Amino acid sequence: MLEQLIEAVVILSCIAFLLFLIPGKHQKYVASTGWITMEAVLLLMFPHFFEEGNFVYPIIAIAALPCIYITVKRLLMEDYYIRRLTYAASIAYLIYAPFAFIPALGNWLISVVVDLVAVVLTAIGTPYTMSAWNIFMGEVLPGNTFGFQVEVILGCTGIQAIAILLGVVAIIPSSWKRKIALFFLVTIPIFVVNIFRNVYVVTAYTQQWYPWFQEWFPEPEMYGYASFFWAHNVFCELLAVVVLIGIAYLLFKLNPTMVTTLRDIGVVYYEELTAMRDRIFGRKSIE
Repeated sequence: MLEQLIEAVVILSCIAFLLFLIPGKHQKYVASTGWITMEAVLLLMFPHFFEEGNFVYPIIAIAALPCIYITVKRLLMEDYYIRRLTYAASIAYLIYAPFAFIPALGNWLISVVVDLVAVVLTAIGTPYTMSAWNIFMGEVLPGNTFGFQVEVILGCTGIQAIAILLGVVAIIPSSWKRKIALFFLVTIPIFVVNIFRNVYVVTAYTQQWYPWFQEWFPEPEMYGYASFFWAHNVFCELLAVVVLIGIAYLLFKLNPTMVTTLRDIGVVYYEELTAMRDRIFGRKSIE
């Protein structure tokens, strides 16, 4: 039931952001719907995050609550900078939606990643078999007919990060030649790093590199899950932050106007959050 609800809210969020790309008086309302439903998806997925031991997204979801309030407030005021931010989100959805909602396209992208991960695993000598077209399995466990398995899904392709950064690129004033250059600067590094991220997770989990605190996870349902948790939910999340910061730095160097645009958007949230803090805790002054 919860899975169906999440899927329905995701579709609603996607439709709302895509409708924002159509000019009209409806834009501020559909945009508000898009942001609210995006936050709702994260909140609805809390049980899933906690089951996987993923602590990053719940923190993001809670921290985002006041920002969503500010976003909706400013959208209804037709704030220019928040409309630009929403345009970036809409472009990101436009890029991501075909892969998410057209199975043939999404499966094609997954298959490309699976094939490249298999090539690298073979090159470095990591033993594996394919228990399904997108599931890597390590050596069979003693006394069993199966090994540790890692399934490659759409979230493992890097398409979300690519879509988000391309959305940011879309709102930066620049020539088409510069935008094409930024397109390759975003897509190629993320895609390549993501292949090696998958290789690392498959190897670390199937070979049980990090069996730390396995007692945190129920047995036997999550036997050996600790290695996946540390590799995927901790180390790879930290790597993702470093990579995104690195790419953002290069984007800033190639297009300094990006700094100005993002700074102006950031000032809106800073001023609103400061005002919110003062209303809640009272404004302090030095006389």
